[in-house]
Amino acid sequence: MDQFPEFMRHPANRFGATDQAARGTASLSIPEILTPRLRLRGHRMRDFTACAAMWADPVVTRFIGGRPFSEEEVWARLLRYAGHWSLMGFGFWVIEELDGGSFVGEAGFAYFKREIHPSIHDIPEAGWVLAPVHHGKGYATEALSAALQWGGKHLPSRTTACLIHPDNVASLRVADKCGFRRFCQTSYKNEPTVILKRERC
Repeated sequence: MDQFPEFMRHPANRFGATDQAARGTASLSIPEILTPRLRLRGHRMRDFTACAAMWADPVVTRFIGGRPFSEEEVWARLLRYAGHWSLMGFGFWVIEELDGGSFVGEAGFAYFKREIHPSIHDIPEAGWVLAPVHHGKGYATEALSAALQWGGKHLPSRTTACLIHPDNVASLRVADKCGFRRFCQTSYKNEPTVILKRERC
């Protein structure tokens, strides 16, 4: 079934969409990052199906909210990604394999303005999530390392933070490999979470 309403598939419509946006190819000037095995690039409308499938997987969301995400929630997430790049000059990328272009997951930075203590409102927060089929390949470390290298030159703060559930051993391992260090344990939305921080060299 087509994921998008009729007006998004036409060059012109009563909302004023351009032909480029209607085809789902409108994009901001989002940098592309290449690693030995991966490409990090901006989201496109055609990524919605893969993103929705990933976020609907309970393996993925076990430590991120604790429940699968609906298509409505994933769609809002995609729009938030685009808005973040537009307003802040940084955001999240799609991760895909260089060999074949398979969707791997997402990684990047954001100001989430979380209601959490201690506050990290002014610190860019790093995040990463991979489809289960790509777990165990070292892709998370490879993608996050590349994103952090980019962030070292472009993020507005020398400090980067991340939030990880204390039982999420795999993500804690990735964070440690990429230079994050435990700052404190607190709670977020009534769930335990560890705040980690990384200082730019």
